[in-house]
Amino acid sequence: MQVAVVGGGVVGLSIAWLAARDGFAVTVSDDSSPHGGSWVAGGMLAPVTEAWPGEEALLDLGVRSLDLWPRFARDLDVELHTGGTLAVAVDRADAQVLDQLAAHLHGLGRTADRLTGRELRRREPGLGPSVRSGLSVPGDLAVDNRSLLTALRRACVRAGAVFEERRVRAPDPSVVTVIAAGAWSGELHDELKALVRPVKGEILRLTARPGALPPPRHVVRAHVEGRQVYLVPRHDGLVLGATQYEAGFDPAVTVGGVRDLLRDAETVLPGVAEYALTESAAGFRAGSPDNLPIIRWLEPGVLAATGHHRNGVLLAPVTAHRVLDLLRTREDT
Repeated sequence: MQVAVVGGGVVGLSIAWLAARDGFAVTVSDDSSPHGGSWVAGGMLAPVTEAWPGEEALLDLGVRSLDLWPRFARDLDVELHTGGTLAVAVDRADAQVLDQLAAHLHGLGRTADRLTGRELRRREPGLGPSVRSGLSVPGDLAVDNRSLLTALRRACVRAGAVFEERRVRAPDPSVVTVIAAGAWSGELHDELKALVRPVKGEILRLTARPGALPPPRHVVRAHVEGRQVYLVPRHDGLVLGATQYEAGFDPAVTVGGVRDLLRDAETVLPGVAEYALTESAAGFRAGSPDNLPIIRWLEPGVLAATGHHRNGVLLAPVTAHRVLDLLRTREDT
């Protein structure tokens, strides 16, 4: 069977790799937008820290995918960051939000240890004096999203997948089309128009200068006066994010977004003031009505694998395996 994957982000490439490795004839088409959610991402694999009441199905799916990540990374020869996550709060209201999260996680039998500001600074000495309390989530992982994309593309080629310029095909009974174009998926099928929307996010990349403190050992997710900011370590610095706007496909990085991210990051980790700001970028997540991905047949010969919102990197393995199961079932009928 021929499989045409539309979308070359982490989800599309993961599907293409597993399908080609399984013996399907795979083509991948993509326009390589610099605003794709996979390129402009932090690379956090943190379903527990991302959990929230009412999203239990998403938590379960995320944990299943997290369990797949160690083997997924080994097969791709990609390094995982295994330091876990520190979720930290600056003021009383922020601490109450984390208390709610901790209670929710404990009710679900998940691990999240409450820590005082002093205990947090023992684990991560670079945290500033404004950090008053937080949680430790030891099972979370992280991955360098750009190294991951390079490794996935290389694995696709080795498995026999063919890359071509993006174009939308009419349904063809001899070809299965997999729509995995992230935020742009809504433009590719009538059923997805009302289900998938772009959610804009801005990120910054910071590089450690000589004499600056090294990047933190943990991923740090902070609540600062009601705003959320994450700091994800890289070998030479940090990825700092992320703002979130319902602004359509507006690619501009705003002054206000950069200001808020830098101010909040410096509140949490004062040493970042000595880092170099080396990149600012805006990307588009694929929002869905309930924050759950859409992974199913849309019509004979057309599959959807989109709507992953902020969890595209995390959910790539479980999505690819689910799509492979659907392809195998169709081939057997």
